[in-house]
Amino acid sequence: MQPTDRSSKRTPTAKSVGESPPVAALLARARALDALDRQLRQPLPEALRRQCRLATVQSGRIVFLATSSTWAAKLRLHQNAILAHARLTSGLPIEKFAVKVAPLPPVPPGPTRRKPLSKASAEHLKAAARSLVDPELRAIYLSLASLAE
Repeated sequence: MQPTDRSSKRTPTAKSVGESPPVAALLARARALDALDRQLRQPLPEALRRQCRLATVQSGRIVFLATSSTWAAKLRLHQNAILAHARLTSGLPIEKFAVKVAPLPPVPPGPTRRKPLSKASAEHLKAAARSLVDPELRAIYLSLASLAE
């Protein structure tokens, strides 16, 4: 039996997800929408700017998302200025304006405080470490047990 040469059986280096054509196109569209969003919200009052965002531009229609119906109504008051600015900025023939109400995603809670390791748990880890044959695993158990000290 001949030894196998593992280097000849290596698979080609995998590309990152962002390099695949469909994902790259999606990323490019998201970046373009983000840039247009920043440009279109720039002239809006600060309070309104924080409560809305551009959702999409498609088929001559620009769609914004507002956090509530109140902010959607206030955004509609600026629709002519936004449409004019969008035509200048994007160069697209944008004729329609729509606002949808969609609350902002909730802010994730901060990290929770970890509970300290009890002395009893540390003793159990030390006892388990003494029974192990593998020195690496023993060292891991002992380092975990040292967290209680």
